[in-house]
Amino acid sequence: MLPSQANFVFARHKSRSGAAFQAALRERGILVRHFAKPRISDFLRISIGTDEECARLVSALKEILAA
Repeated sequence: MLPSQANFVFARHKSRSGAAFQAALRERGILVRHFAKPRISDFLRISIGTDEECARLVSALKEILAA
């Protein structure tokens, strides 16, 4: 994860692609931004939402990583 002073985090997984994570989250109704550009193609821009939305994101990420 890169340092941020905004209402989003810019994060990646060390062994999974950003495109794959975006697709898996979209299937679960969670929208994040993926940039298919050099140097940042593995990163997702994840906007900070409500506590409930953040909990849904964490739950979805755990589910995706467990699969």
